[in-house]
Amino acid sequence: MDSTTEKQLHRVVIVGGGFSGLYAAKALGRAPVSVTLVDKRNFHLFQPLLYQVATGTLSPADISSPLRGILSDRKNTSVVMEEVADLDPARQVLVLKGEDLPYDTLVVATGVSHHYFGNDQWRETAPGLKTIEDALEMRRRIFMAFEAAEQETDPEKRKAWLTFVIIGGGPTGVELAGAIAELAYRTLTEDFRNIDTTEAQILLLEGLDRILPPYDPELSVKAAESLANLGVTVRTKTLVTNIDNNVVTLRHGDHTEQLSAKTILWAAGVKASGMGQVLAEKTGVALDRVGRVMVEPDFSLAGHPSIFVIGDLAHYAHQGDKPLPGVAPVAVQEGEYVARLIQKRLQGAPIPAFVYKDTGSLAVIGQNAAVVDLGFIKFSGSLAWFTWIFAHIYYLIEFDNKLIVLLQWGWNYFTRKRGARLITGEGAMAQSAEVDADGNYRVPAGVK
Repeated sequence: MDSTTEKQLHRVVIVGGGFSGLYAAKALGRAPVSVTLVDKRNFHLFQPLLYQVATGTLSPADISSPLRGILSDRKNTSVVMEEVADLDPARQVLVLKGEDLPYDTLVVATGVSHHYFGNDQWRETAPGLKTIEDALEMRRRIFMAFEAAEQETDPEKRKAWLTFVIIGGGPTGVELAGAIAELAYRTLTEDFRNIDTTEAQILLLEGLDRILPPYDPELSVKAAESLANLGVTVRTKTLVTNIDNNVVTLRHGDHTEQLSAKTILWAAGVKASGMGQVLAEKTGVALDRVGRVMVEPDFSLAGHPSIFVIGDLAHYAHQGDKPLPGVAPVAVQEGEYVARLIQKRLQGAPIPAFVYKDTGSLAVIGQNAAVVDLGFIKFSGSLAWFTWIFAHIYYLIEFDNKLIVLLQWGWNYFTRKRGARLITGEGAMAQSAEVDADGNYRVPAGVK
């Protein structure tokens, strides 16, 4: 393809290499357009399995795929590893930190991040789980807690090290709680000499009246029962009002209590990426309360038909009484839809408004325990667990990832060992780098 031909092609710029952005790029890979995928990372991350990196089942490379490798056979597609600084809709230019990138169609798919509901000071004490770095930091804290407890002689301080609090009873919180319980009560039981890891206390806190609120109430009950069988204490209608100095303040109705815990993990909410605010300022588009962009039935912005927002950043309120959930199947279908729409527009052909085909909801609690809602049928237990496994294998991007993860899960199933139980990061070699003179956990300098 010579430079003259390339200049004549319709320029599609996609921001974000998550599920929606990547699937849009793949679907446009053989269309008569020029595609540029912009991401600040050089890899696609399979976020649904981040909790398994955080708990030592998988390694980061098992759930990550290089964007250039995925798109290498799409000769009309280039990848730019860069951050977005601004947007100029009038000139149809995306402003990157290193250059200006002109577009004919812009697709924004930058997702969401953690939401602490106005308590960003909790971030250092209670990390969330959205990036590889988050997962590695969470893994470091979880396994460091057992190491510190092994060396602690004070019973109360040891109890605090063996107390794990997960805030938020959605799928991420449920999966984290179940995985930590399996670590404490199964995987690590023979590994330490001074502590009994089965004395660990794992608490899952949810502000509403049941865990997995988006799921069918019957499945929420089954999930709670499965967690209880694993040893997790589930507390609903419980709000966190403060986190300070490794002490969590809880409120249940009129009752307030304080709980000492060295490992506090956040899974309670999300907020839109900063691109939502940029789009609001530059285009006047409305945002919802967490900063997601209110999109039209075709995911374009009102008054800006050449700009689309898809994935978790989009608030799609045109199907049912609730916005579409931020899960992989939704993002995949949105990315593929916008790719079709772009091609049909170039042909001058109309395309109907987007309709999400619900493929169901799944959440895993532990080995042989999961809940599945396929709409026409709801079930739990071992069958649900196998369904969850094959659904996640299906959505992994590259074949080598599919094979490695499947083999790793098979090995873990029979041995109950987790080979990625590594404590990494600055200061990881010495407990003194993790604990201050009062026995409180602190984040080493340079670790976010």
